[in-house]
Amino acid sequence: MLNTKLDISVIICAYTEERWNDLVAAVESIERQHAQAREIIVVIDHNPGLLARVRASMPSVIAEENKEARGISGARNSGVAVAQGAVMAFIDDDVIATPDWLENLYAGYADPRVVGIGGAIEPLWPSNRPAWFPLEFDWVVGCVYQGMPQVTAPVRNLIGANMSFRRQVFEKVGGFRLGKVGTRSRPEETELCIRTHQQWPEGFWLYEPRARVSHRVPASRTSWRYFLIRCYNEGLGKAAMVHYVGSNDGLSAERAYTFKTLPHGIGRGIGDTFLRGKPAGLARAGAIVAGLTVTAVAYLIGVVLLRLKGNRLTGNQVNPI
Repeated sequence: MLNTKLDISVIICAYTEERWNDLVAAVESIERQHAQAREIIVVIDHNPGLLARVRASMPSVIAEENKEARGISGARNSGVAVAQGAVMAFIDDDVIATPDWLENLYAGYADPRVVGIGGAIEPLWPSNRPAWFPLEFDWVVGCVYQGMPQVTAPVRNLIGANMSFRRQVFEKVGGFRLGKVGTRSRPEETELCIRTHQQWPEGFWLYEPRARVSHRVPASRTSWRYFLIRCYNEGLGKAAMVHYVGSNDGLSAERAYTFKTLPHGIGRGIGDTFLRGKPAGLARAGAIVAGLTVTAVAYLIGVVLLRLKGNRLTGNQVNPI
């Protein structure tokens, strides 16, 4: 371990004791970093029993309760409120960081134009990766996906399980606000990244694939049912996000993904089946079509629901749909 302490606060949010072992592993992976964080903050989302257990079992961390509305946005904001670091890094409670994660994440902040940095998130499947599950949809299980950069590069937004922000982001534009609760998807981090760029156009977000974590995928998330439900929730979440930031910025990356990445994936799947004798390729192509269709339909449903409500949301409101 290096004799280095970085000016970075690591914030881990948790809400259920069912993932206790995962939370312990996540904290231990931060404690084993080559370069140490200034502090590790564990925020518990409205679960007094879990909060008490963290305080009793993890004396090395700062244990806080979510002081805002239930959901990941409030939990993250509660962590930011007590953090002392110049940089705030976030990982999920079911993530394990590689020992060089923090130093690789922190190095990019030498460029003053960088407002935030995210890293690679690799799925940790319960056994083997489902043969039908397309790489283009690894975002369904909270991971990086086919179509993202392979090298360090600017991106529109970061992914929640492995991301970091300068303190000034929260001071300048405010915190997270879409309010994901439990496993229901809402693109809090995407909305914050877009809002930041709109108010801080000279800054940019950086994807650093060398800052790696592994994201545990439970068996319950490897089914077709979960895949389609997650796509449906993503569509609703995108509608809520666009309601805040507008469609030009809110759907900019989605257009390239829909019209470039996904057609390539469909073609590759079909080719695997009919040219290379791999039947699962056709299943992957079908999953891409199904996932895109469900997400698009849910997005349209979300837009209609928001228009029927007929009110413009303020920055303090969450869960618009």
